Amino acid sequence: MKIRVGFGYDVHQLKEGADFWLGGIKIEHDKGTIGHSDADVLIHSICDALLGAANMRDIGFHFPPTDGQYEGIDSKVLLRKVMSIIETRGFAVGNIDASIALQEPKISPYMDRIRKVLSETMEIEEEDISIKATTTERLGFEGREEGVSAYTVALLQK
Repeated sequence: MKIRVGFGYDVHQLKEGADFWLGGIKIEHDKGTIGHSDADVLIHSICDALLGAANMRDIGFHFPPTDGQYEGIDSKVLLRKVMSIIETRGFAVGNIDASIALQEPKISPYMDRIRKVLSETMEIEEEDISIKATTTERLGFEGREEGVSAYTVALLQK
């Protein structure tokens, strides 16, 4: 069996009045993420980790922000496409481990729902998805509530 590891990172700016999509769910908050798609930082970092492990470049290569068909797109659609891409190369997901860095809102109440949505979207077991959240103790752009970032490691098996 061949095992490959990939790393993903994404960041999006926070803006008052924008929708806040995280892990495929909409979270009520006075600020939301902005970007070309729905700006779901967690799903984008998962996509990059999966693509990296499969040596298939990155999310921007497959879904360029200059392509109008991806404007405002639900990131779950992109994640399903990434899963299809890696499966055509003979890979299956072993596990996902992700961390989200943001000051507010608190993500703990949403963790189970996020894992469920990701599990359904990726068609893998919830137990194979670990999601954690941390503040940056008011340091950096996350601490100042200017943005949110996500880091993901993915293990693929072939």
